[in-house]
Amino acid sequence: MKTRDWIRQYLPSAATIRRQRSLGVVRHWLLEPELWHLHRRAVSGGCFIGLFCAFMPVPGQMLIAALLAVLGRCNLPIAVGLVWVTNPITFGPIFFFAYKLGAWLLDLQVAARPWELSWQSLWQRLADVWWPLLLGALVCGWVAGLTGAVLSRLLWRMHVVRRLRERRQRRVRQRAARPPDSPVPP
Repeated sequence: MKTRDWIRQYLPSAATIRRQRSLGVVRHWLLEPELWHLHRRAVSGGCFIGLFCAFMPVPGQMLIAALLAVLGRCNLPIAVGLVWVTNPITFGPIFFFAYKLGAWLLDLQVAARPWELSWQSLWQRLADVWWPLLLGALVCGWVAGLTGAVLSRLLWRMHVVRRLRERRQRRVRQRAARPPDSPVPP
C-alpha cells in the first residue's frame, strides 16, 4: 500500500463531512478539496501552521490551526494533528524553554520567587511572565514551523526522486528482458 493511500484511509471523505450536521455554517468551508489533498504545498503549509500554533501559549490551538489552514488552503489534518506536539506531557518543558528564551532575548533576569496560592498572586505571576513567554513562543513556533515546512519539502523531494529512480530502473530491466527483435512499446 502506498503511503498516500495509507494516509487517505484515515481522512474523512467529502460525503462524511457533508453529512455532519454539527459542523453547521463551517461545513461548506471544509468541503474545499485543497484542505484534504496530499501535495507538496499543502503538506508543507500544514506543517508550518501546525507547528507554529503548537507553540502558542493560548487555549484553542487546534481551532486556530484549523482556521489558518482553511484560510491558507493548507492540509487541514496535518495542521491540526501537529498541534499535538504540545500535549499534556510536553507542554510544561516546551513553554518553560520558550519563557527562558524570551527572557534571554529581552535580557530579563529569571528568578524563582515564592508565591502564595491566590488569584492575585497568580495574576501577578502571569503579568510578570507573559511577555517573555509570548516572545519565546513566537520565536520557537516560527523556527519549528519553518523547520517542519522545509523538512517536509525535502522529504517530499527525496520521495519523488526515489520513485523516479525506481521507475527508470524498472524500464531498464524491462528493456533488457525484451527480446532484441521485438517492437518497442510507445
